Amino acid sequence: MTRNDPPHKHKKKDGMTPTERKSVYSLASIYALRMMGLFMILPVFALYAEKLQGSTPALVGLAIGIYGLTQAALQIPFGMVSDRIGRKKVITFGLLIFAAGSVVAATADTISGVIIGRALQGAGAIAAVVMALTADLTREEHRLSAMAVIGISMGMSFMVSLILGPLLNHWIGVDGIFWLTAVLAVLAIGVLNFIVPSPVQSSFHRDTMTAPQQLQQVITDPQLLRLDFGVLALHMMLTATFVVLPLSLRDVAGLSAENHWLIYAPVMLLSMLMMIPFVIIAEKKRRMKEVFGAAIMTLAIAEIVLMLMHHSIAGIVFSLFLFFVAFNVLEATLPSLIVKMVAPDRKGTAMGVFSTSQFSGAFFGGVLGGWLHGAFGMNAVFGLCAALAVVWFLLASTMHSPRYLSSHMIKVGKVDEQQARRLVNELTGITGVAEAVVVIEDGIAYLKVDLNALDRERLRQYSVA
Repeated sequence: MTRNDPPHKHKKKDGMTPTERKSVYSLASIYALRMMGLFMILPVFALYAEKLQGSTPALVGLAIGIYGLTQAALQIPFGMVSDRIGRKKVITFGLLIFAAGSVVAATADTISGVIIGRALQGAGAIAAVVMALTADLTREEHRLSAMAVIGISMGMSFMVSLILGPLLNHWIGVDGIFWLTAVLAVLAIGVLNFIVPSPVQSSFHRDTMTAPQQLQQVITDPQLLRLDFGVLALHMMLTATFVVLPLSLRDVAGLSAENHWLIYAPVMLLSMLMMIPFVIIAEKKRRMKEVFGAAIMTLAIAEIVLMLMHHSIAGIVFSLFLFFVAFNVLEATLPSLIVKMVAPDRKGTAMGVFSTSQFSGAFFGGVLGGWLHGAFGMNAVFGLCAALAVVWFLLASTMHSPRYLSSHMIKVGKVDEQQARRLVNELTGITGVAEAVVVIEDGIAYLKVDLNALDRERLRQYSVA
């Protein structure tokens, strides 16, 4: 139809096809397996590193956080390369690098060897490519659901990693954990090549991938910069805390290493449950900024409690519970805030910068946490984290209140410039559509919508999918 014609009716879209579901869940499993490999050593490495030749607190912190540096540096380039040579080739290559890094770390008897291995693990930077392949294998109307499944798999893998790490350390040791992560990477390669369907065509997706021409606009947006700093600070605090927390549990609180999971398991499970009502209040009750600020201050309180009470099991449990309730709330709301604040056609680029900031935070947290521990002791690490949370709170307090809008896409097919302009006017006239950008080369309209008010039936009339 031409854009002068009245929109025609389409049948209501069904849910995901079996192929889409298989694609999404198998790719989510690949993402989760890799994340588990990175995070399982977090609660145990500081204890293991004492036996490594040349170990110092600063080098232990570097070993814990170095994966973030290589991940941050390579994830966007890997995504661009996958546009040229294919997604599966790049993901397979990345998983092989990750497996090689795991083997290097498993066989190392020096701290420098483990640092090299961890750097290689991070260099298998497939996160952006997995998202791009997911976009290739799902239709636009199911893209948000697909990304939500992968996001949930990330959160679950992190929680499971903190619980499994101490248990596996007791059974097979940290070197055994590194060997296990190498095996998991090989299994992920099998899942990728034998279970994940191959896309008919790979194309650039603005909702999941970084567009280089948009980078300047994204990194100079003061609202997005506040959120990028936030995720950097959040993962700095997480990594720095775990540089010293295992030592505090063992040496100060007197809990043997094999029993650390008894702390992490209930704390993680209860904090996951406790975060749900706060996220609901933030989203459904439209109190995002208030919940967001309260969660940041809760991080500061948790770190201060660790400073004052890390000599007791009760103090550590209480502070960790506060920390992870806040951490989980912020992990859920930060990406949501990015989506609410970015222009509809820049979401992929904004999320790429956001993810790079997250991994950079892990690196800086490891490096600074290790150096402070060696130079000034545990309290200095907890103090840094508390101060960082306060700075973040002050920055966040100047953030604009978000519009409660969600991203949405519809395929509009081939249009010229005049048709695209007319289509933007028509789409923004639909109840619940706040913004519309039609990208001619994509044949897609990128929208910001109020889901509570959206006239879905009328919007569906404009889709040619």
